[in-house]
Amino acid sequence: MKVLIVGGVAGGMSAATRLRRLQENAEIIVFEQGPHVSYANCGLPYHIGEVIPEQKDLLLQTPKSLHDRFRLDVRVRNRVTKLNPTEKTVEVKNLETGESYTESYDALILSTGAKPRMVPIPGLERAHVLRDVPDAIAIKELVDQKRIKTAAIIGAGFIGVELAENLNHRGIETTIVEFRDTILPQFDPEMIEPMQAELIKHGIKLALRAETEAVLEDSLKLKDGRVVPADLVVAAIGVVADHQLAVEAGLKIGEAGGIWVNDQMQTSDPHIYAVGDAAEKTSLLTGANQMIWLANLANRHGRLVADVISGEKVAARPSIGTGIIGAYGMAAALTGLTEGLAKRMGIKHQVIHLHPGSHAGYYPGAERVSLKVLFDPETGKILGAQGIGRDGVDKRIDVIATAIYAGLTIDDLMNLELAYAPAFGSAKDAINQTGYVGNNVRTGKSPNIQWHEVRAAQESGALVVDVRTEDEHQNGNIPNTVLIPIDTLRERVEELRGKEVIVTCAVGQRGHTATQILRQHGIKARNLDGGYTTWRTGMDALERAK
Repeated sequence: MKVLIVGGVAGGMSAATRLRRLQENAEIIVFEQGPHVSYANCGLPYHIGEVIPEQKDLLLQTPKSLHDRFRLDVRVRNRVTKLNPTEKTVEVKNLETGESYTESYDALILSTGAKPRMVPIPGLERAHVLRDVPDAIAIKELVDQKRIKTAAIIGAGFIGVELAENLNHRGIETTIVEFRDTILPQFDPEMIEPMQAELIKHGIKLALRAETEAVLEDSLKLKDGRVVPADLVVAAIGVVADHQLAVEAGLKIGEAGGIWVNDQMQTSDPHIYAVGDAAEKTSLLTGANQMIWLANLANRHGRLVADVISGEKVAARPSIGTGIIGAYGMAAALTGLTEGLAKRMGIKHQVIHLHPGSHAGYYPGAERVSLKVLFDPETGKILGAQGIGRDGVDKRIDVIATAIYAGLTIDDLMNLELAYAPAFGSAKDAINQTGYVGNNVRTGKSPNIQWHEVRAAQESGALVVDVRTEDEHQNGNIPNTVLIPIDTLRERVEELRGKEVIVTCAVGQRGHTATQILRQHGIKARNLDGGYTTWRTGMDALERAK
Protein backbone atom coordinates (compact mmCIF):
# COMPACT_ATOMS: atom_id res chain seq x y z
CA MET A 1 0.00 0.00 0.00
CA LYS A 2 1.17 3.51 -0.83
CA VAL A 3 -0.09 6.36 1.32
CA LEU A 4 0.60 10.03 0.68
CA ILE A 5 0.17 12.64 3.40
CA VAL A 6 -0.06 16.33 2.54
CA GLY A 7 1.07 18.34 5.55
CA GLY A 8 2.83 17.32 8.72
CA VAL A 9 2.66 18.65 12.29
CA ALA A 10 -0.10 17.19 14.50
CA GLY A 11 -2.56 15.47 12.16
CA GLY A 12 -0.20 14.41 9.40
CA MET A 13 2.57 13.05 11.59
CA SER A 14 0.15 11.25 13.93
CA ALA A 15 -1.30 9.50 10.89
CA ALA A 16 2.13 8.66 9.47
CA THR A 17 3.63 7.20 12.64
CA ARG A 18 0.50 5.26 13.61
CA LEU A 19 0.25 3.86 10.09
CA ARG A 20 3.84 2.65 10.24
CA ARG A 21 3.21 0.91 13.56
CA LEU A 22 0.26 -0.88 11.97
CA GLN A 23 1.76 -1.53 8.53
CA GLU A 24 5.48 -2.18 8.44
CA ASN A 25 5.55 -2.64 4.68
CA ALA A 26 3.47 0.34 3.60
CA GLU A 27 5.12 3.06 1.54
CA ILE A 28 4.44 6.33 3.37
CA ILE A 29 5.43 9.71 1.92
CA VAL A 30 4.83 13.00 3.75
CA PHE A 31 4.93 16.32 1.87
CA GLU A 32 5.48 19.52 3.83
CA GLN A 33 5.82 22.85 2.05
CA GLY A 34 7.67 24.46 4.96
CA PRO A 35 11.12 23.65 6.35
CA HIS A 36 9.80 21.79 9.42
CA VAL A 37 7.50 18.80 9.43
CA SER A 38 6.97 18.39 13.17
CA TYR A 39 7.02 21.40 15.46
CA ALA A 40 5.19 22.81 18.47
CA ASN A 41 3.08 25.49 16.82
CA CYS A 42 1.29 26.18 20.11
CA GLY A 43 4.66 27.22 21.52
CA LEU A 44 5.45 29.88 18.90
CA PRO A 45 4.38 32.95 20.95
CA TYR A 46 6.46 31.69 23.87
CA HIS A 47 9.58 31.45 21.73
CA ILE A 48 9.14 35.11 20.81
CA GLY A 49 8.83 35.91 24.52
CA GLU A 50 11.88 33.73 25.33
CA VAL A 51 9.87 31.58 27.70
CA ILE A 52 11.05 28.88 25.28
CA PRO A 53 14.48 30.38 24.52
CA GLU A 54 15.85 27.91 21.98
CA GLN A 55 14.35 27.37 18.54
CA LYS A 56 15.41 23.73 18.64
CA ASP A 57 13.02 23.14 21.53
CA LEU A 58 10.12 23.82 19.16
CA LEU A 59 11.25 21.15 16.71
CA LEU A 60 9.85 17.80 17.78
CA GLN A 61 11.05 15.57 14.95
CA THR A 62 13.12 15.95 11.79
CA PRO A 63 12.95 14.10 8.45
CA LYS A 64 16.03 12.14 9.50
CA SER A 65 14.70 11.12 12.92
CA LEU A 66 11.40 10.09 11.37
CA HIS A 67 13.17 8.04 8.73
CA ASP A 68 15.52 6.41 11.21
CA ARG A 69 12.76 5.25 13.52
CA PHE A 70 9.74 4.87 11.24
CA ARG A 71 11.26 4.64 7.75
CA LEU A 72 9.06 7.50 6.63
CA ASP A 73 9.88 9.37 3.43
CA VAL A 74 9.47 12.96 4.64
CA ARG A 75 9.94 15.65 2.01
CA VAL A 76 10.13 19.17 3.40
CA ARG A 77 10.02 22.17 1.09
CA ASN A 78 7.87 20.10 -1.26
CA ARG A 79 4.49 21.60 -2.07
CA VAL A 80 1.60 19.58 -3.44
CA THR A 81 0.12 21.77 -6.15
CA LYS A 82 -2.72 19.63 -7.47
CA LEU A 83 -4.79 16.56 -6.65
CA ASN A 84 -5.97 14.23 -9.43
CA PRO A 85 -8.61 12.04 -7.73
CA THR A 86 -9.57 10.17 -10.92
CA GLU A 87 -5.97 9.12 -11.60
CA LYS A 88 -5.19 8.86 -7.85
CA THR A 89 -2.08 11.02 -8.24
CA VAL A 90 -0.79 14.31 -6.87
CA GLU A 91 1.43 16.86 -8.51
CA VAL A 92 4.32 18.15 -6.41
CA LYS A 93 6.82 20.99 -6.71
CA ASN A 94 10.20 20.88 -4.99
CA LEU A 95 10.54 24.45 -3.73
CA GLU A 96 14.32 24.21 -3.47
CA THR A 97 15.08 22.88 -6.95
CA GLY A 98 11.99 24.02 -8.82
CA GLU A 99 11.44 20.46 -10.07
CA SER A 100 7.86 19.25 -10.54
CA TYR A 101 6.88 15.60 -10.35
CA THR A 102 3.90 13.27 -9.85
CA GLU A 103 3.26 10.66 -7.16
CA SER A 104 0.52 8.04 -7.18
CA TYR A 105 -1.36 6.81 -4.13
CA ASP A 106 -3.67 4.14 -2.82
CA ALA A 107 -4.80 6.44 -0.01
CA LEU A 108 -4.30 10.19 0.41
CA ILE A 109 -4.50 12.13 3.68
CA LEU A 110 -4.95 15.90 3.64
CA SER A 111 -3.52 17.61 6.73
CA THR A 112 -3.17 21.08 5.26
CA GLY A 113 -4.22 22.87 8.43
CA ALA A 114 -5.55 26.39 8.72
CA LYS A 115 -4.19 29.67 7.41
CA PRO A 116 -4.51 33.19 8.81
CA ARG A 117 -7.67 35.02 7.86
CA MET A 118 -6.82 38.12 5.88
CA VAL A 119 -9.27 40.95 5.29
CA PRO A 120 -9.14 43.84 2.81
CA ILE A 121 -7.41 46.48 4.93
CA PRO A 122 -5.12 48.95 3.10
CA GLY A 123 -1.52 48.32 4.05
CA LEU A 124 -2.18 44.93 5.64
CA GLU A 125 0.60 43.43 3.53
CA ARG A 126 3.00 45.04 6.08
CA ALA A 127 1.55 42.84 8.81
CA HIS A 128 3.23 39.69 10.04
CA VAL A 129 1.33 36.48 10.78
CA LEU A 130 2.21 33.70 13.20
CA ARG A 131 1.56 30.31 11.65
CA ASP A 132 4.88 28.46 11.70
CA VAL A 133 8.47 28.55 12.97
CA PRO A 134 9.79 30.94 10.27
CA ASP A 135 7.02 33.39 11.19
CA ALA A 136 8.07 33.26 14.85
CA ILE A 137 11.73 33.68 13.95
CA ALA A 138 10.98 36.74 11.83
CA ILE A 139 9.09 38.46 14.66
CA LYS A 140 11.63 37.44 17.29
CA GLU A 141 14.51 38.84 15.25
CA LEU A 142 12.82 42.23 15.12
CA VAL A 143 12.51 42.18 18.91
CA ASP A 144 16.04 40.83 19.47
CA GLN A 145 17.57 43.48 17.23
CA LYS A 146 15.61 46.19 19.06
CA ARG A 147 14.13 47.36 15.78
CA ILE A 148 10.66 47.80 17.29
CA LYS A 149 9.33 49.59 20.37
CA THR A 150 5.61 49.36 19.71
CA ALA A 151 3.33 46.61 18.41
CA ALA A 152 -0.31 46.34 17.41
CA ILE A 153 -2.05 42.99 17.17
CA ILE A 154 -5.20 42.93 15.07
CA GLY A 155 -7.41 40.30 16.67
CA ALA A 156 -7.87 39.14 20.24
CA GLY A 157 -8.16 35.39 19.87
CA PHE A 158 -5.86 32.87 21.54
CA ILE A 159 -2.83 33.68 19.38
CA GLY A 160 -3.35 37.44 19.68
CA VAL A 161 -3.54 37.38 23.48
CA GLU A 162 -0.61 34.98 23.90
CA LEU A 163 1.53 37.03 21.54
CA ALA A 164 0.59 40.27 23.32
CA GLU A 165 1.73 38.86 26.66
CA ASN A 166 5.03 37.70 25.21
CA LEU A 167 5.78 40.94 23.37
CA ASN A 168 4.95 42.85 26.54
CA HIS A 169 7.30 40.54 28.42
CA ARG A 170 10.05 41.61 26.00
CA GLY A 171 9.41 45.29 26.74
CA ILE A 172 7.35 46.10 23.64
CA GLU A 173 4.48 48.55 24.13
CA THR A 174 1.60 46.43 22.85
CA THR A 175 -1.99 47.17 21.84
CA ILE A 176 -4.64 44.59 20.97
CA VAL A 177 -7.25 45.79 18.48
CA GLU A 178 -10.50 43.81 18.51
CA PHE A 179 -13.73 44.72 16.72
CA ARG A 180 -15.93 42.79 19.15
CA ASP A 181 -16.82 43.78 22.71
CA THR A 182 -14.21 41.67 24.50
CA ILE A 183 -10.99 39.83 23.94
CA LEU A 184 -11.35 36.07 23.43
CA PRO A 185 -14.95 36.38 22.22
CA GLN A 186 -15.32 32.59 22.52
CA PHE A 187 -16.06 33.36 26.20
CA ASP A 188 -19.05 35.14 27.69
CA PRO A 189 -18.17 38.70 28.74
CA GLU A 190 -18.43 38.37 32.51
CA MET A 191 -16.15 35.32 32.41
CA ILE A 192 -13.31 36.89 30.41
CA GLU A 193 -13.38 40.33 32.06
CA PRO A 194 -10.89 39.36 34.82
CA MET A 195 -8.31 38.49 32.14
CA GLN A 196 -8.95 41.78 30.36
CA ALA A 197 -8.27 43.57 33.63
CA GLU A 198 -5.11 41.51 34.13
CA LEU A 199 -3.74 42.41 30.70
CA ILE A 200 -4.38 46.09 31.31
CA LYS A 201 -2.79 45.86 34.76
CA HIS A 202 0.42 44.64 33.11
CA GLY A 203 0.48 47.42 30.56
CA ILE A 204 -1.23 45.91 27.51
CA LYS A 205 -3.67 48.31 25.89
CA LEU A 206 -7.03 47.11 24.62
CA ALA A 207 -8.86 48.81 21.77
CA LEU A 208 -12.26 47.09 21.85
CA ARG A 209 -15.10 47.57 19.38
CA ALA A 210 -12.42 49.01 17.13
CA GLU A 211 -11.87 48.31 13.46
CA THR A 212 -8.67 48.96 11.56
CA GLU A 213 -9.07 51.38 8.69
CA ALA A 214 -5.48 51.23 7.44
CA VAL A 215 -2.04 49.91 8.32
CA LEU A 216 0.37 52.82 8.04
CA GLU A 217 4.17 52.90 8.05
CA ASP A 218 4.53 52.94 11.83
CA SER A 219 0.97 52.88 13.13
CA LEU A 220 -2.60 51.66 12.73
CA LYS A 221 -5.39 54.05 11.89
CA LEU A 222 -8.70 52.96 13.40
CA LYS A 223 -12.10 53.76 11.93
CA ASP A 224 -13.02 55.80 15.00
CA GLY A 225 -10.09 58.13 14.33
CA ARG A 226 -7.63 56.79 16.88
CA VAL A 227 -4.06 56.11 15.84
CA VAL A 228 -2.22 53.19 17.47
CA PRO A 229 1.61 53.24 17.46
CA ALA A 230 2.83 50.12 15.68
CA ASP A 231 6.40 49.52 14.56
CA LEU A 232 5.23 45.90 14.34
CA VAL A 233 1.79 44.84 13.14
CA VAL A 234 0.60 41.26 13.51
CA ALA A 235 -2.59 40.07 11.85
CA ALA A 236 -4.23 37.59 14.23
CA ILE A 237 -7.76 38.04 12.90
CA GLY A 238 -8.47 34.33 13.07
CA VAL A 239 -7.93 31.40 10.78
CA VAL A 240 -9.75 29.61 7.96
CA ALA A 241 -9.33 26.10 6.63
CA ASP A 242 -6.48 25.82 4.12
CA HIS A 243 -8.50 23.76 1.67
CA GLN A 244 -7.57 25.14 -1.74
CA LEU A 245 -6.31 21.77 -2.97
CA ALA A 246 -9.57 20.13 -1.94
CA VAL A 247 -11.68 22.81 -3.60
CA GLU A 248 -9.74 22.59 -6.87
CA ALA A 249 -10.07 18.80 -6.81
CA GLY A 250 -13.84 19.04 -6.48
CA LEU A 251 -14.06 17.63 -2.95
CA LYS A 252 -17.09 18.63 -0.93
CA ILE A 253 -16.71 21.64 1.35
CA GLY A 254 -19.04 21.67 4.34
CA GLU A 255 -21.33 24.40 5.62
CA ALA A 256 -18.82 25.42 8.30
CA GLY A 257 -16.17 26.12 5.68
CA GLY A 258 -13.92 23.10 6.14
CA ILE A 259 -13.42 19.94 4.13
CA TRP A 260 -16.48 17.72 4.63
CA VAL A 261 -15.65 14.33 6.16
CA ASN A 262 -17.66 11.39 7.47
CA ASP A 263 -17.04 9.73 10.83
CA GLN A 264 -14.06 7.86 9.37
CA MET A 265 -12.55 11.15 8.19
CA GLN A 266 -13.20 10.23 4.55
CA THR A 267 -13.91 13.10 2.20
CA SER A 268 -16.42 12.92 -0.64
CA ASP A 269 -13.76 10.83 -2.42
CA PRO A 270 -13.46 7.53 -0.48
CA HIS A 271 -9.71 7.30 -1.16
CA ILE A 272 -8.99 10.76 0.25
CA TYR A 273 -9.10 11.58 3.95
CA ALA A 274 -8.82 14.92 5.79
CA VAL A 275 -7.74 15.64 9.35
CA GLY A 276 -6.82 18.57 11.56
CA ASP A 277 -7.77 22.20 11.11
CA ALA A 278 -8.69 21.75 7.44
CA ALA A 279 -11.50 19.31 8.25
CA GLU A 280 -14.90 19.93 9.77
CA LYS A 281 -15.93 18.33 13.05
CA THR A 282 -19.37 17.36 14.29
CA SER A 283 -20.55 18.95 17.53
CA LEU A 284 -21.63 16.54 20.25
CA LEU A 285 -23.99 19.18 21.62
CA THR A 286 -25.69 20.54 18.51
CA GLY A 287 -25.07 17.88 15.86
CA ALA A 288 -23.94 20.64 13.49
CA ASN A 289 -20.67 20.66 11.60
CA GLN A 290 -18.20 23.18 12.93
CA MET A 291 -14.55 24.19 12.85
CA ILE A 292 -12.57 23.43 16.00
CA TRP A 293 -8.93 24.49 15.87
CA LEU A 294 -7.39 22.12 18.42
CA ALA A 295 -4.17 20.12 18.25
CA ASN A 296 -5.58 17.28 20.35
CA LEU A 297 -8.33 16.62 17.81
CA ALA A 298 -5.81 16.75 14.96
CA ASN A 299 -3.66 14.15 16.72
CA ARG A 300 -6.65 11.96 17.52
CA HIS A 301 -8.07 12.06 14.01
CA GLY A 302 -4.67 11.45 12.44
CA ARG A 303 -4.39 8.27 14.49
CA LEU A 304 -7.94 7.28 13.57
CA VAL A 305 -7.32 7.65 9.82
CA ALA A 306 -4.34 5.31 10.07
CA ASP A 307 -6.61 2.79 11.79
CA VAL A 308 -9.27 3.16 9.07
CA ILE A 309 -6.75 2.71 6.26
CA SER A 310 -5.47 -0.39 8.06
CA GLY A 311 -8.93 -1.93 8.15
CA GLU A 312 -9.89 -1.18 11.75
CA LYS A 313 -13.60 -0.61 12.41
CA VAL A 314 -13.36 2.74 14.16
CA ALA A 315 -15.22 6.04 13.92
CA ALA A 316 -14.61 9.58 15.13
CA ARG A 317 -16.65 10.71 18.09
CA PRO A 318 -18.44 14.06 17.94
CA SER A 319 -16.40 16.92 19.38
CA ILE A 320 -17.06 19.12 22.40
CA GLY A 321 -14.53 21.92 21.90
CA THR A 322 -12.40 22.31 25.02
CA GLY A 323 -9.70 24.96 25.28
CA ILE A 324 -7.60 26.94 27.74
CA ILE A 325 -5.39 30.01 27.65
CA GLY A 326 -3.11 31.56 30.23
CA ALA A 327 -1.70 35.05 30.75
CA TYR A 328 0.20 36.49 33.72
CA GLY A 329 -0.62 33.51 35.91
CA MET A 330 -4.34 33.57 35.16
CA ALA A 331 -6.07 30.79 33.23
CA ALA A 332 -9.33 30.94 31.29
CA ALA A 333 -10.85 27.70 30.00
CA LEU A 334 -14.06 26.58 28.36
CA THR A 335 -15.79 23.48 27.10
CA GLY A 336 -19.01 22.95 25.17
CA LEU A 337 -21.57 25.72 24.69
CA THR A 338 -21.37 29.26 26.01
CA GLU A 339 -24.47 31.20 26.97
CA GLY A 340 -24.05 33.41 23.93
CA LEU A 341 -23.85 30.45 21.56
CA ALA A 342 -26.78 28.66 23.20
CA LYS A 343 -28.93 31.78 22.76
CA ARG A 344 -27.92 32.22 19.12
CA MET A 345 -28.78 28.59 18.38
CA GLY A 346 -32.04 28.64 20.30
CA ILE A 347 -30.94 25.89 22.71
CA LYS A 348 -32.85 25.84 26.01
CA HIS A 349 -30.54 26.19 28.97
CA GLN A 350 -30.15 27.27 32.57
CA VAL A 351 -27.05 29.06 33.84
CA ILE A 352 -25.22 29.04 37.16
CA HIS A 353 -22.18 30.99 38.34
CA LEU A 354 -20.14 30.18 41.42
CA HIS A 355 -16.82 31.26 42.89
CA PRO A 356 -15.39 28.48 45.08
CA GLY A 357 -11.79 28.12 46.22
CA SER A 358 -9.17 26.10 44.36
CA HIS A 359 -8.55 24.13 47.54
CA ALA A 360 -9.48 24.25 51.22
CA GLY A 361 -9.64 27.87 52.36
CA TYR A 362 -7.78 27.21 55.60
CA TYR A 363 -4.76 25.83 53.71
CA PRO A 364 -2.39 28.54 52.43
CA GLY A 365 -2.51 29.57 48.79
CA ALA A 366 -6.16 29.01 47.95
CA GLU A 367 -7.34 31.00 44.95
CA ARG A 368 -10.81 31.78 43.68
CA VAL A 369 -12.06 29.62 40.81
CA SER A 370 -14.90 31.34 38.98
CA LEU A 371 -17.12 28.88 37.12
CA LYS A 372 -20.09 29.23 34.80
CA VAL A 373 -22.04 26.12 33.79
CA LEU A 374 -24.94 25.63 31.37
CA PHE A 375 -27.33 22.69 31.55
CA ASP A 376 -30.61 21.58 30.06
CA PRO A 377 -33.46 22.79 32.32
CA GLU A 378 -35.49 19.61 31.83
CA THR A 379 -32.96 16.78 31.73
CA GLY A 380 -30.13 18.45 33.62
CA LYS A 381 -27.69 17.38 30.89
CA ILE A 382 -24.56 19.52 31.04
CA LEU A 383 -24.13 21.70 27.95
CA GLY A 384 -21.01 23.73 28.63
CA ALA A 385 -18.77 25.45 31.14
CA GLN A 386 -16.28 28.27 31.49
CA GLY A 387 -13.75 28.92 34.23
CA ILE A 388 -11.24 31.59 35.13
CA GLY A 389 -8.76 31.97 37.97
CA ARG A 390 -5.17 31.48 39.05
CA ASP A 391 -5.26 27.87 40.21
CA GLY A 392 -7.39 24.80 39.63
CA VAL A 393 -9.28 26.05 36.57
CA ASP A 394 -7.83 23.45 34.22
CA LYS A 395 -8.79 20.39 36.21
CA ARG A 396 -12.34 21.63 36.88
CA ILE A 397 -13.00 22.29 33.20
CA ASP A 398 -11.41 18.94 32.32
CA VAL A 399 -13.77 17.17 34.73
CA ILE A 400 -16.79 18.95 33.23
CA ALA A 401 -15.58 18.17 29.69
CA THR A 402 -15.42 14.52 30.69
CA ALA A 403 -18.90 14.78 32.20
CA ILE A 404 -20.26 16.23 28.95
CA TYR A 405 -18.60 13.43 26.96
CA ALA A 406 -20.18 10.85 29.27
CA GLY A 407 -23.62 12.49 29.09
CA LEU A 408 -23.73 13.28 32.81
CA THR A 409 -26.24 15.68 34.33
CA ILE A 410 -25.71 18.62 36.62
CA ASP A 411 -27.02 16.45 39.47
CA ASP A 412 -24.36 13.82 38.77
CA LEU A 413 -21.67 16.35 39.69
CA MET A 414 -22.89 16.24 43.28
CA ASN A 415 -21.89 12.59 43.50
CA LEU A 416 -18.47 12.54 41.83
CA GLU A 417 -15.75 11.25 44.12
CA LEU A 418 -12.73 13.46 43.48
CA ALA A 419 -9.26 13.46 44.98
CA TYR A 420 -9.17 15.52 48.16
CA ALA A 421 -6.53 16.79 50.52
CA PRO A 422 -6.40 20.37 51.82
CA ALA A 423 -3.59 21.36 49.45
CA PHE A 424 -5.42 20.08 46.38
CA GLY A 425 -9.15 20.53 46.84
CA SER A 426 -11.99 20.82 49.29
CA ALA A 427 -14.20 18.25 50.95
CA LYS A 428 -16.91 19.91 48.87
CA ASP A 429 -14.91 20.31 45.69
CA ALA A 430 -15.74 23.08 43.26
CA ILE A 431 -17.21 20.41 40.97
CA ASN A 432 -19.44 19.03 43.74
CA GLN A 433 -20.50 22.57 44.63
CA THR A 434 -21.42 23.11 40.98
CA GLY A 435 -23.74 20.13 41.27
CA TYR A 436 -25.30 21.42 44.49
CA VAL A 437 -25.94 24.88 43.05
CA GLY A 438 -27.24 23.47 39.78
CA ASN A 439 -29.57 21.07 41.57
CA ASN A 440 -31.01 23.90 43.67
CA VAL A 441 -31.69 25.96 40.56
CA ARG A 442 -32.99 23.15 38.35
CA THR A 443 -35.41 21.84 40.96
CA GLY A 444 -36.73 25.32 41.72
CA LYS A 445 -35.49 25.38 45.31
CA SER A 446 -33.44 28.49 44.59
CA PRO A 447 -34.68 30.44 41.55
CA ASN A 448 -31.98 32.69 40.16
CA ILE A 449 -31.60 35.76 38.00
CA GLN A 450 -28.63 36.60 35.81
CA TRP A 451 -26.43 39.67 36.17
CA HIS A 452 -27.57 41.12 32.85
CA GLU A 453 -31.25 40.81 33.83
CA VAL A 454 -31.10 42.87 37.03
CA ARG A 455 -31.60 46.34 35.53
CA ALA A 456 -34.72 45.32 33.62
CA ALA A 457 -36.10 43.62 36.73
CA GLN A 458 -35.53 46.77 38.79
CA GLU A 459 -37.26 48.87 36.16
CA SER A 460 -40.22 46.48 36.43
CA GLY A 461 -40.44 47.05 40.18
CA ALA A 462 -38.18 44.38 41.71
CA LEU A 463 -36.30 45.32 44.87
CA VAL A 464 -32.64 44.28 45.20
CA VAL A 465 -31.73 43.35 48.77
CA ASP A 466 -28.06 43.12 49.70
CA VAL A 467 -27.56 40.61 52.52
CA ARG A 468 -23.84 41.24 52.98
CA THR A 469 -22.35 43.23 55.84
CA GLU A 470 -22.38 47.03 55.89
CA ASP A 471 -18.62 47.15 55.21
CA GLU A 472 -19.00 44.91 52.16
CA HIS A 473 -21.88 47.01 50.92
CA GLN A 474 -19.89 50.22 51.27
CA ASN A 475 -17.01 48.74 49.27
CA GLY A 476 -19.26 48.28 46.24
CA ASN A 477 -22.91 47.64 45.55
CA ILE A 478 -25.60 47.48 42.91
CA PRO A 479 -27.36 50.85 42.54
CA ASN A 480 -30.72 51.26 44.28
CA THR A 481 -30.33 48.34 46.65
CA VAL A 482 -31.52 47.94 50.22
CA LEU A 483 -29.02 46.64 52.76
CA ILE A 484 -30.36 43.96 55.12
CA PRO A 485 -27.50 41.81 56.47
CA ILE A 486 -28.51 38.17 56.44
CA ASP A 487 -28.26 37.73 60.20
CA THR A 488 -31.01 40.34 60.64
CA LEU A 489 -33.18 39.23 57.72
CA ARG A 490 -35.69 37.20 59.69
CA GLU A 491 -36.49 40.18 61.91
CA ARG A 492 -37.11 42.41 58.87
CA VAL A 493 -39.13 40.08 56.69
CA GLU A 494 -42.28 42.21 56.99
CA GLU A 495 -40.51 45.12 55.28
CA LEU A 496 -40.40 42.98 52.15
CA ARG A 497 -43.94 41.63 52.26
CA GLY A 498 -45.69 41.99 48.90
CA LYS A 499 -42.52 42.85 47.02
CA GLU A 500 -40.64 40.97 44.33
CA VAL A 501 -37.16 40.57 45.79
CA ILE A 502 -33.78 39.92 44.21
CA VAL A 503 -31.25 38.83 46.82
CA THR A 504 -27.57 39.58 46.34
CA CYS A 505 -24.48 38.75 48.34
CA ALA A 506 -20.80 38.36 47.45
CA VAL A 507 -20.87 35.11 45.43
CA GLY A 508 -24.39 33.71 45.81
CA GLN A 509 -23.98 31.47 48.84
CA ARG A 510 -25.54 33.75 51.45
CA GLY A 511 -28.01 34.79 48.78
CA HIS A 512 -29.18 31.20 48.50
CA THR A 513 -29.77 31.02 52.26
CA ALA A 514 -31.60 34.35 52.22
CA THR A 515 -33.74 33.22 49.31
CA GLN A 516 -34.80 30.14 51.27
CA ILE A 517 -35.71 32.26 54.29
CA LEU A 518 -37.81 34.68 52.26
CA ARG A 519 -39.58 32.03 50.19
CA GLN A 520 -40.54 30.12 53.34
CA HIS A 521 -42.03 33.35 54.66
CA GLY A 522 -44.19 33.65 51.55
CA ILE A 523 -42.10 36.28 49.76
CA LYS A 524 -41.29 35.92 46.07
CA ALA A 525 -37.50 35.95 45.95
CA ARG A 526 -34.75 35.10 43.50
CA ASN A 527 -31.03 34.80 44.10
CA LEU A 528 -28.65 36.88 41.98
CA ASP A 529 -26.59 34.16 40.32
CA GLY A 530 -22.94 34.44 41.30
CA GLY A 531 -23.71 37.40 43.52
CA TYR A 532 -22.17 40.85 43.35
CA THR A 533 -18.91 39.34 42.07
CA THR A 534 -20.49 38.14 38.83
CA TRP A 535 -22.61 41.29 38.45
CA ARG A 536 -19.55 43.51 38.89
CA THR A 537 -17.40 41.68 36.32
CA GLY A 538 -20.27 41.65 33.84
CA MET A 539 -20.89 45.38 34.22
CA ASP A 540 -17.15 46.07 34.00
CA ALA A 541 -17.05 44.18 30.70
CA LEU A 542 -19.94 46.24 29.32
CA GLU A 543 -18.34 49.47 30.49
CA ARG A 544 -14.96 48.56 29.00
CA ALA A 545 -16.55 47.96 25.61
CA LYS A 546 -18.07 51.45 25.45
